[in-house]
Amino acid sequence: MINYNEVPSIISEKDLDYLSDMFDWNYGALKKINDFRDRASDQEIIDALKEGCRLFDRNLNIIQKTLGGQNE
Repeated sequence: MINYNEVPSIISEKDLDYLSDMFDWNYGALKKINDFRDRASDQEIIDALKEGCRLFDRNLNIIQKTLGGQNE
């Protein structure tokens, strides 16, 4: 077994598949929440859905950053 003093800067195929799945889950959830938010009329529900949007958006940015992508 190899012991690393630092984590190597590589992503295995399995890691990439998992990150891709995570991105897809978060993106799908973000799209659904945006749709629900657009249909909601209760301000308390709209505010909760906005917080959900921020959560999934942050997750997407973290995944992109992990993959070396540009964040806006």
